[in-house]
Amino acid sequence: MATAISSLVTPPALRRRCRSSALASISASTSLSFRTFAAPQTRRWGLALRVAASSAVLEAPAQLAARKLYVGNIPRTVTNDELRDMFAAHGTVERAEVMYDKYTNRSRRFGFVTMSTVEEANAAIEALNDTEVGGRKIKVNVTESFLPNIDRSAPEPEPVFVDSQYKVYVGNLAKTVTTEVLKKFFSEKGQILSATVSHIPGTSKSKGYGFVTFSSEEEVEAAVATFNNAELEGQPIRVNRA
Repeated sequence: MATAISSLVTPPALRRRCRSSALASISASTSLSFRTFAAPQTRRWGLALRVAASSAVLEAPAQLAARKLYVGNIPRTVTNDELRDMFAAHGTVERAEVMYDKYTNRSRRFGFVTMSTVEEANAAIEALNDTEVGGRKIKVNVTESFLPNIDRSAPEPEPVFVDSQYKVYVGNLAKTVTTEVLKKFFSEKGQILSATVSHIPGTSKSKGYGFVTFSSEEEVEAAVATFNNAELEGQPIRVNRA
C-alpha cells in the first residue's frame, strides 16, 4: 500500500519541470497573441508613413518650380562656384549649375540656380536681373510654372533640335505652345535654325520655356529686340540671349 501511495506522489524535480513547461507554454501563447494583435497596428503605421511620404513627393514639384531660376547671358568664364556665389548674398543656394556644350565643353552662357525658398528666389530676381557680370547684362527668371494636372500620357516624338552657340531662351510660354507653334512664331519674322519647347520628363506637358537657335549673332540680337515681351498664345513671352 505504501508503495502504491508513494508512486502517486509527484517527485519535486518532476513538479518543477512541469511548472517550467507550463510557464513556457503560457509565455509562447501570450507572445503569439501579442504578435497577432500588434501586427495590424504596425501595418497601419507603415501605411500612414507611406501615404505621408507620397504626399510630400506630390508637393515637391510645385515648390521646386517656383524656386528654380534660369540665369542667361553669363560670361563663358563663370564656373558653378562663381554662379553660386553670385546668388548666395540673396539666400541659401541649394544648387547652381552652368550648362556646358557636350561636344566642345564650352559654357553655353546660361545656367540654373535653385534657391531654398520662393521668397529668396524672388529677391534674387529683383536684385540680379539685368545687372552686369563680366561686361555682360545677365537675365534672371523663374524657369517653370507648376502644372498640377500633369498629363501622364506618352509625349509625341519631338523634331530633332539643332543646337547652336547663337541661341535665345524663351520664357513664360503658355502651356498650349508646342515646338511647332514656337518655330512658326519666330519664323514669321526671320530665318531660324531650330526651336524646341522643354517638357516635364515622361509627359507631353510644357515646362513653360524653350529655346530657339539661329545662324548668326545678328539674328540673335534681332530676335531679342523683336520678340521680347511679344504676345504668344495670349501671354507676353520673355526672350533673352542664352
